[in-house]
Amino acid sequence: MIRIFRILNSTALLLLTTLLFQSGIPLGVAQTQNARAGGDDAPLFHEYRNVRIGMTAEEVRAKLSKPNDKSDEQDFFIFSDDESAQVFYDKSRTVFAISVNFLNGARDLPTAKAIFGSDITPKSDGSMYKMVRYPKAGCWVSFSRTAGDSPLTIVTMQKIE
Repeated sequence: MIRIFRILNSTALLLLTTLLFQSGIPLGVAQTQNARAGGDDAPLFHEYRNVRIGMTAEEVRAKLSKPNDKSDEQDFFIFSDDESAQVFYDKSRTVFAISVNFLNGARDLPTAKAIFGSDITPKSDGSMYKMVRYPKAGCWVSFSRTAGDSPLTIVTMQKIE
């Protein structure tokens, strides 16, 4: 699994995550969700384990300890069998995105309500997806959960360029 993440570059992974979970959501729905969620305000989810967008790679590694896999573009951390995170760096080696993966049973499994302040209506198959842009905060946040008995939950925060 680590090799898969290492092969994909940061942009491809974030694009893949967004496309995978946004498929089937019309553009108008995403824009309506943005407006209803107060997209101009600061997000509730603005850091992960005290790591924020704009921190240096050195600051991240001091907070999260040694990554399981590291490079100038990204660090990959495995915290347990059911929680991992990727931290992506720009050319100046500062954080521009954080993507966190939780398997079912994770100790601190987030809910959509904890991320956005409101629940998400699941699709007919039980999966969920929502993305909200926060222009004043300079980032977007997405929440996705796959369907099934052992869902994967992915929470991503990325700087708006």
